[in-house]
Amino acid sequence: MEIKTVSIIGLGALGIMYAHHFSKKFSKENVRIIADQDRINRYLKTGIYCNGELCDFNYVTPEESIPPSDLILFTVKFEGLQNAIRSVINHVGPNTIFMSALNGIISEEMIGEAFGFDNVLYCVAQGMDAVKVDNQLTYHHKGKLVFGDRKSGIISEQTRAVEKFFQLVELPYEIDTNMKHRIWGKFMLNVGVNQTVAVYKSNYGEVLKEGEARQTMIAAMREVIKVAEKEGIGLSEDDLSYWLTVLGTLSPEGKPSMAQDVDAKRLSEVELFSGTVLKYAQKHNINVPVNKLLYEKISSIESEYVR
Repeated sequence: MEIKTVSIIGLGALGIMYAHHFSKKFSKENVRIIADQDRINRYLKTGIYCNGELCDFNYVTPEESIPPSDLILFTVKFEGLQNAIRSVINHVGPNTIFMSALNGIISEEMIGEAFGFDNVLYCVAQGMDAVKVDNQLTYHHKGKLVFGDRKSGIISEQTRAVEKFFQLVELPYEIDTNMKHRIWGKFMLNVGVNQTVAVYKSNYGEVLKEGEARQTMIAAMREVIKVAEKEGIGLSEDDLSYWLTVLGTLSPEGKPSMAQDVDAKRLSEVELFSGTVLKYAQKHNINVPVNKLLYEKISSIESEYVR
């Protein structure tokens, strides 16, 4: 199995970063950016820039009939995932590998339900500090994609194929044979850092220093550990320390996606973060007061510009 064609859907911060990287390291015509025609026209008119460089992407519409892609990477926001799944149908063949760089803990399940789980690899993007404002993406740290199989303890042919491709295009990566644990760990970090920085309307620097914001972030993360325990996921204080170390590698001036949404007055992924924690907490009769407060505060912020 060899990856010769890649399709990416979703030109947010991660989508632009990976599309730009692949297009420079791989043949442009074999890196397909899926978007509807109106979006393509807008992209071509305004341009998309990555660290000041104009991106030269190969756009295709969902309706376009083309040979299947060997790898499809989802980089949309969660609320756009169902539409993205419908949009990639013409890119799917029997051996197409699926990866999702979305936040949260359920995107792989949704993709697997649509296309079958045999070729779905679990994935988290970590350690990047990409910030997108309008058509401009900037980042200092590209981070890495951590991926592996749905079943723990194995390394499949599909995982090896993606590894070989990432080596070819020189994309930082890590293979993890316990991806469910890794995904919950990244979820824990996102619940803490995304929501806290959004509520404090600041940047990573606010939670990298000692103070109220950092305490809030860590308290929200500890509530995820409580929920994960009830779900049979062995998150611990060691995992919290690991993800705080990952956070410490980011540029203090950078911002997570939810803070960028608040700045742009867009609806955020609050339901994916504290909304999910609250649902699990209700299921297991657990108190999660910090996440409840963050949910209420972010919902209040959004209510000011969504009428």
